[in-house]
Amino acid sequence: MSRKQPLTQRLTYDAALWLFNLMLDIFFREVRPRGAHKIPKDGPVIFVAAPHANQFVDPIVLMRECQRRVSFLIAEKSMHQKGIGTFARMVNAIPVIRPQDLAKPGEGFIQLLDRKTDPLRITGINTKFTQQLKPRDLIALPKSYGQSEVVEIISDTELLIKKEFKELKAMELLTRPEGTSYKCIPHVDQDAVYKCVHEELHRGGCITIFPEGGSHDRAEMLPLKAGVTVMALGAMAKYPGLDVKIVPCGLNYFHAHKFRSRAVIEFGNPLTIPAELVEKFKAGGTEKREACSTLLDSICNALKTVTVNAGSYETLMLIQAARRLYKPAHRKLHLSQVVDLNRRFLIGYNFFKDDPKVIELQQKVLAYNQLLKYHGIKDHQVLKTRNNGARMLWLLVKRIFVLAILSLLAFPGGILNLPVVIVAKVISEKKADAALKGSTVKIAGRDVLATWKLLVGLVLLPTLYALYSFIVFIIVLQMDMELKWKLLLPLITWNLLPFVSYASLRFGEIGNDILRSIKPTWVALLDPSGAETLRQNREKLSKDITELINEYGPKVFPDFDGKRNKLEIDSCSDPLSNSKLYISYNNNSNNKHSA
Repeated sequence: MSRKQPLTQRLTYDAALWLFNLMLDIFFREVRPRGAHKIPKDGPVIFVAAPHANQFVDPIVLMRECQRRVSFLIAEKSMHQKGIGTFARMVNAIPVIRPQDLAKPGEGFIQLLDRKTDPLRITGINTKFTQQLKPRDLIALPKSYGQSEVVEIISDTELLIKKEFKELKAMELLTRPEGTSYKCIPHVDQDAVYKCVHEELHRGGCITIFPEGGSHDRAEMLPLKAGVTVMALGAMAKYPGLDVKIVPCGLNYFHAHKFRSRAVIEFGNPLTIPAELVEKFKAGGTEKREACSTLLDSICNALKTVTVNAGSYETLMLIQAARRLYKPAHRKLHLSQVVDLNRRFLIGYNFFKDDPKVIELQQKVLAYNQLLKYHGIKDHQVLKTRNNGARMLWLLVKRIFVLAILSLLAFPGGILNLPVVIVAKVISEKKADAALKGSTVKIAGRDVLATWKLLVGLVLLPTLYALYSFIVFIIVLQMDMELKWKLLLPLITWNLLPFVSYASLRFGEIGNDILRSIKPTWVALLDPSGAETLRQNREKLSKDITELINEYGPKVFPDFDGKRNKLEIDSCSDPLSNSKLYISYNNNSNNKHSA
């Protein structure tokens, strides 16, 4: 069943999307979609997106690239933030009260007195369980070391929990003589949210959900929450014949928080929900939980095919370094292909990370990275140091000259917009610090930086341009000219400023690329022996990586064909699936790889 939204909703949605497109085009250098043809053209769809690495930027990137009107779930507290709440209402966002947003510090301390024979009994020290907690509420340990549902409150200092704490850190806290601090998280009835989602799906609409919960800046996905399964199965149980599709979306950023960075959004194959899971869901009890668990596992596996999940930031850096060394120099890969290659490298690394050959190669890659840092250049710049001295000197002079010209062209817009840059940086960093203090999963709070840079720019740029136009108006009032020019010049200024700013941005962007290219030229001129050592190390390392992939690739990926020297890459990189896209490399060109 598919019904159109009211005209006013469609108009406000399209107006907001137009503005979001403008913001994304300015902030990102490139956003490349992949697999968008897999999205059903009509009918109910739930987009499950991960990792949630860019707070409010993630949903607008998905809105732009999915080519369908979507309603996304948003934390209810965000609806009360100026700007964010307004835009959320314009795009028909569905507010969700998150229990963690209602968490309060618990009175006193809690401890586990008998972890072997009675691990479900929590004892309090100066606590007020009867006043602060109710059955179905949660008690949470510090630093996200664990939480458990309250089953029964016996007294102010004693209660029973549903599931025992098993994590080592949790046990260390709970068994200390003085106990540990804790938080009380109230149970929240989400029936109203589920009802709203079910109605939207019954209408034939689309829902976007980030099943990890809140945004984060980790290198891997957080555990998924089961709410998405209740939404999908609940809608199909409530409306017989409804066929809800679940589309996994991988959000892959290259420096997500940085201005003029790049991104790839990848859509996987839609998941069809089996009828037997719907029947189990209807049965309730244990069968309902089994149905939700089975569907959640399927969603998790689907998301892994469109995301890059490294166990740590260091592992991600290692994988990206190895991929750059393996990538063929004679072919430039699209961003989406780079993401896919990263994913395959990570899968292979997880299979063989304890193998002596892999460990040895890993140490060589890390040593090579340190050598790059010493010389102050990037991997993709190493091959640019291979030239004779006279040519390098001429190239250096030419680039410095071009850089000077571009700097002059970029200067006006840079000065005009400098106040916005400074304010955006200060505010976004303050918001990141605040988000970090209020979270147990964030590493540095980088997931909120891009959001606040965009919001600050959205407010300050028009304000600043209006101020500049007003200054022009004040100046022309003092001049001897016709009234029409006194009125027209401020308007012309207002209209020209965005174009001047964008032109300066593009000039500055090209100039920045040239500036980065000067460093390897400088290294080649001043330290030719060091540059030669770098090139030799890279060539040897590239050869070793390619040989290792030829040996181990077929053991992980059935579609790997070492004889033809081709690694097939599909939009859903599953080691057990057939692939459709070929990335070629030539063993005879191992010492010509680029970053």
